[in-house]
Amino acid sequence: MSIYIVKRMVLAFLLLIIISLVTFAFINLSPLNPAVVVLQAQGIPDITEELIRQTEQQLGLDRPFFVRYLDWGMACLQLDFGHSYVTNQPVWSTLGPAFVNTFKLTLVSSIAIMIVSVVLGVICALQVGKKVDKTVRGIAFILTAMPSYWLAALMIWYFSVQLDWLPTSGMDSYRSYILPVLIITISYAGIYFRNVRSSMLSNMNKDYVLYGRASGLKESVVMMHILRNSLQVAISIFCMAIPIILGSTVVIENVFAWPGLGSLSIRAILSRDFPVIQAYVLILAISFVIFNAISDMINAAMNPRLRNGL
Repeated sequence: MSIYIVKRMVLAFLLLIIISLVTFAFINLSPLNPAVVVLQAQGIPDITEELIRQTEQQLGLDRPFFVRYLDWGMACLQLDFGHSYVTNQPVWSTLGPAFVNTFKLTLVSSIAIMIVSVVLGVICALQVGKKVDKTVRGIAFILTAMPSYWLAALMIWYFSVQLDWLPTSGMDSYRSYILPVLIITISYAGIYFRNVRSSMLSNMNKDYVLYGRASGLKESVVMMHILRNSLQVAISIFCMAIPIILGSTVVIENVFAWPGLGSLSIRAILSRDFPVIQAYVLILAISFVIFNAISDMINAAMNPRLRNGL
């Protein structure tokens, strides 16, 4: 197992290097000169070629590409993503708190999605083809098809405006989490519970279930084995769901005025704030790689046959 973990970590490290290089290259291939963005943010009306060259020298844009990449990469390891072109503040001073706020929302939503998906998946698998199974899948299909922003608007209108139970924006208390978490859970649990259901049905038809029942094992013991094997697929799905939710909270954060990465990224894109955009993309990419590696390690620990698959 230790050899597998070392190999998986090395692979993740190499993948992170490639991702960081691609991220840095894409931003630098932008047709808009970062020096012009900085000068525009400073409110300089007459931007001359001399000013642009001076600003490029100040930003280090006149140096070779790989030299700038290495300096940027080493600085990122110390959580130094440079300074914002718009506010001239350190990127991490604004990105750090926003990341914490988004991660809180993502963590609570992921836990809710996991619980709802597993419970509904097991119930539908045990009641396959019956009214309960068809009803749950039908409702899930309808809710998943609804746009999250439209569903959020309905929830705000009913629970916040009509009933005055929940706040419409901010993150002042635990009540601020209810509506955003509810919307995210509805959007994703309807997808992931079907994976749990399919995995359960697949395992219920395996030979080990037949042999276990033929050997006189209790049905509860057999079902625990089925659930354990089914969760191997669910673990991979749920581990990857966390970075997916982390990167897809843009709509929800803007609807509920949540002070997180989604709101910050929109402002950075509209203002062409390249250092903030770079840091945002890099953080999302790192989260995908890390949670994918964690998923592989957990599955390898549960299934020894997977340890030789790397």
